[in-house]
Amino acid sequence: MFTGIVEIVGTVQSIVFREGGARLVLQVGPMAAELSLGESVAVNGCCLTVTEFDGMAQTAAFDLLIETLKVTSLGELKEGSLVNLERALRLGDRLSGHFVQGHVDTTAPILALKKVGMDHQFTVGLAPEWAHLVVHKGSICVDGISLTIADLQPDRMTFWITPHTHAVTHLPGKQEGHRVNLEFDMLAKHLERLVQVKPTVGS
Repeated sequence: MFTGIVEIVGTVQSIVFREGGARLVLQVGPMAAELSLGESVAVNGCCLTVTEFDGMAQTAAFDLLIETLKVTSLGELKEGSLVNLERALRLGDRLSGHFVQGHVDTTAPILALKKVGMDHQFTVGLAPEWAHLVVHKGSICVDGISLTIADLQPDRMTFWITPHTHAVTHLPGKQEGHRVNLEFDMLAKHLERLVQVKPTVGS
């Protein structure tokens, strides 16, 4: 479980594709010294398991399955790409964002990212099959960032990014056309399931 509050921005050292998936190695800075094997880390909002780490070299490695590559944008990473990183939520931590599972639902293109005054206006596409899971002023996780939907249209969502969020995430390196990972609010997905399931006779 995560919160969508990015801790640090890592850098892709390498990504090697192989049969059955890929191996991703990241420069993670001082976070490497705090990691343990099997730990969960959200990489651009996707929950991955640490399979190797080196505190001296400040690197961490993750194995990407075919399903992960299919559902997320991680397969588009290359050497030097920047990624948002967040370690799993600990009991007692403040929940500054919202509950995020790290289970990416889909990807979407960046339609606009422009500076407006001190802030940035950030617009992401929204496919019709997912539109029922978002609401105006609701929360959504975009590449691991907990964001509030400021404007909602049938085919897009717009967010306002504060100077702090822009500075401490990978957004300075993002451009129109880049794809981002989306995880819709867990409560919305559970509510959808409850509405769809009809009770059987005698239940």
